[in-house]
Amino acid sequence: MNLGDKLTGLPRRTKQLIMMGSDMLLLPIALWAAFALRLGTFTPAVLLDRHWWLLIAVPALTLPLLGKVGLYRAVVRYMSHQAVVAVVKGISLSVLVLVILVVLLRLEGVPRTTYFLYWMLGLLAIGGTRFTARAWFQAWLKEVRGHETVAIYGAGSAGVQLASSLLAGRGFVPRVFVDDNPSLHGSLVNGLPVHAPGQLPQLVRRYAISQVLLALPSASRARRRAIVGELQQLPVQIKTMPTLADIVAGHAKLDDVREVDIDDLLGRESVEVDPRLLDHCIKGLNVLVTGAGGSIGSELCRQILRRRPTVLVLIEQSEFALYRIEGELRAAAKLDHLEVNVVALLGSVTDEPRLEAVMRAFAIHTVYHAAAYKHVPIVEGNVIEGVHNNIFGTWFAARAAVACGVTSFVLVSTDKAVRPTNVMGATKRFAELVLQALAAEPGRVTTFSMVRFGNVLGSSGSVVPLFREQIHNGGPVTVTHPDITRYFMTIPEAAALVIQAGSMAEGGDVFVLDMGEPIRILDLARKMIQLSGFDIRDDNNPDGEIAIEFTDLRPGEKLFEELLLGDNVTGTAHPMIMRAEEECFTLAEIEVMLAELRAAGQALDSEGARVVLRNAVRGYQGADVSSDLLWSRLRQSLGRH
Repeated sequence: MNLGDKLTGLPRRTKQLIMMGSDMLLLPIALWAAFALRLGTFTPAVLLDRHWWLLIAVPALTLPLLGKVGLYRAVVRYMSHQAVVAVVKGISLSVLVLVILVVLLRLEGVPRTTYFLYWMLGLLAIGGTRFTARAWFQAWLKEVRGHETVAIYGAGSAGVQLASSLLAGRGFVPRVFVDDNPSLHGSLVNGLPVHAPGQLPQLVRRYAISQVLLALPSASRARRRAIVGELQQLPVQIKTMPTLADIVAGHAKLDDVREVDIDDLLGRESVEVDPRLLDHCIKGLNVLVTGAGGSIGSELCRQILRRRPTVLVLIEQSEFALYRIEGELRAAAKLDHLEVNVVALLGSVTDEPRLEAVMRAFAIHTVYHAAAYKHVPIVEGNVIEGVHNNIFGTWFAARAAVACGVTSFVLVSTDKAVRPTNVMGATKRFAELVLQALAAEPGRVTTFSMVRFGNVLGSSGSVVPLFREQIHNGGPVTVTHPDITRYFMTIPEAAALVIQAGSMAEGGDVFVLDMGEPIRILDLARKMIQLSGFDIRDDNNPDGEIAIEFTDLRPGEKLFEELLLGDNVTGTAHPMIMRAEEECFTLAEIEVMLAELRAAGQALDSEGARVVLRNAVRGYQGADVSSDLLWSRLRQSLGRH
């Protein structure tokens, strides 16, 4: 174990005793040096012969004063300007002690200028040793950390605090600041030089910088996206500080450095929020969320809680998911002093009697129906279960809402419901048709609506966590097709859209979001690799670290997703939410098809279920042969017999 490890491993009390012992030695030396300099002799007789006891008394009386001003509470490696103030106060009090002793005891022969010299030398001795120790410790940290150097983008207050935190820690060694402000270029901030962003390529090579940390907590998404776009060609990993909103909300600390959020790379600003629309179906009402433990369901619960409903009922069939979201919501309610009754209930949306009992018992006003099977390949291999959960789960929940007089029922839908090529999309479109048919019935108290949006970043099944894991494991990153594109939005945006759109519903509405341009998955994969600090390995760069491989489209997967079935689209009270008018069936027609689906399900006939979906859902064809795993196995067994 080297000296640095030994010193850092000492108990706090031992370190304080070492500092006190050092001061007890340095103060007499400073006092002697003051007399020696003033009198011009190495052995000043007035001190050493006549008043030698001052060399003991002054330090002995000074040490408690240094402790009083907090000097021994300061951790040397974290010392800042507050420690300088403490040193100045302590040494000034020590000089005052010397003056009082000389005056009260009428000590003769002590020159007045000795007081000033002692003050200067005391500051140098006590303060200098501490800051020398801090500099040595930081140099030792750089040595043991293997010289992992970083640049900080942003030399403002946030960047300065981040640099101070990093210098005192073990994670990174900041070498330079980069800032857009020309007036800062060439200056030193917190001991680090400030450069223009255009100099980053040279700085990366000169200092062997491995990461660029964005210290821009108040920057807009557009600004952050522009900066990331400029940096992603550099051979560095890009990380960022939390936003000011996260820091203020207590969700993150200033020095929580993390990967750049992929939503910073979206081709548009986040969806605007209208507080009136958020409150309309929630504030002071009783709200129920199905699928409350899922990606969208859990975020719906978080946002609903903040709008202060009277009761928030969670229905979830996964015990662990329900346990997790209930604990989170109760903690948030306590932290923010929200008087919301959170009720967590296990249950499936395919259990109609339980759904009706819950809605009646808690006098539910608003239902957000987020429960669904949504993984395309999984549902493709489990057709009957997909139909049962996505279609009949919606049918049962909607009928329970009607029976209990629920005011608003909002279905969380998907862009995969538009001209679907897979069972999951077809079942979601059929679920929309169910609600449209119910909404068309005269005299309905319940207002039915559905909200359709694209892929959600960070949700289970999203490509983003998959790509992150593949990059972490060294690749390859797998993309199904070089031309595949998807619309993207964040989980909070999706949840806010569902809530706001539901507040504008008139009955049978299909709401879609103006999501900008779709994003090529290949481009997303390339950006994530580059932002992680790696080079892409391909024919043009055979020495790159991570390759991208194409795996072909999975069963039921489309190259391009759509949000609308037709062109009949109108605006709404929200500038980024549109209302689509789409063809639908009568309730009687829907009930006939539901009976056919029920019969197919009871017979485990996945092909029969797909025939019904083909007849009901515009654009759905599906594969020539069902890929349902159980149905295929049963056919093989029957063939053998």
